[in-house]
Amino acid sequence: MSETLSPELAAWVGRTRVVEEDIGLGQVRRIAGMLDMDPAGFKLGDRLPPHWFTMFFADVARQSDIGPDGHPQPGVFLPPIPLPRRMGAGRRVSILDQLVVGETASKTAEVAAILPKQARTGFITVLTMRHTIRRGSRVIAVDEFDAIYREAVQPGEKSGTNTPTPAPSHAAWSLVKHLGSPLVFRYSAVTWNAHRIHYDADYSREVEGYPNTVQNGGLTMQLLLDAAVAHTPGMLRGFTARLTRPIHVGETITLAGAAPEAGRVRAWVANAQGHECAQLDCEFA
Repeated sequence: MSETLSPELAAWVGRTRVVEEDIGLGQVRRIAGMLDMDPAGFKLGDRLPPHWFTMFFADVARQSDIGPDGHPQPGVFLPPIPLPRRMGAGRRVSILDQLVVGETASKTAEVAAILPKQARTGFITVLTMRHTIRRGSRVIAVDEFDAIYREAVQPGEKSGTNTPTPAPSHAAWSLVKHLGSPLVFRYSAVTWNAHRIHYDADYSREVEGYPNTVQNGGLTMQLLLDAAVAHTPGMLRGFTARLTRPIHVGETITLAGAAPEAGRVRAWVANAQGHECAQLDCEFA
């Protein structure tokens, strides 16, 4: 494959669309329950934790527009990148304000960049989406999100992974979390994510070459952000996140972080083998 962007894909760069959503009390309470919080602890008019905007503004495709992997077909919402496997890789977020329960908000989604390149595990294309979240006319967050598109796995082969890296050993806090199927299902439900690698073990193994169903990367970062916020004084004002190694449904992980320095905090996820699976750098004010 060529590392040159095709004219068809180049025409997508800069395209925007707007997704509006009521920040409804029912949805907020379902999210709270999924995160093991008291659903009744939220009421109309409450400000939500600043990073919770990532669980709203889902793209709602017609069922006839859903592809074989559970995602909307290429070209429905996202560019028609001619590679069949898509997973989140990382994001860079600045936070200015918070969503409010009962108010209407919006997400402007812009195709910021499309970068085809040759990687160690094969030919990939990196799609960067820029999401601007607004409450009325006020910008409350800007989120640049990277997704990696990869080639199909050949029959009988396994999905390639990076060489494992040991997780840091200087944690100031840590907690253990089991990623059971009900938790992953409930997160996929509240974020309206039907990607089959998260719930269909046969598809995950036979089509995408994983040994088991794959943990939802958005949930990994949500749990790590929740832990970092709980262990750090101040208000979260931004973060950079990167997923570095797949985690599978049913695994038990360790969420950990270093002591804050000048309002900045490094946190990470380690699997049972002590390998780092995600990195997070947060800024607090």
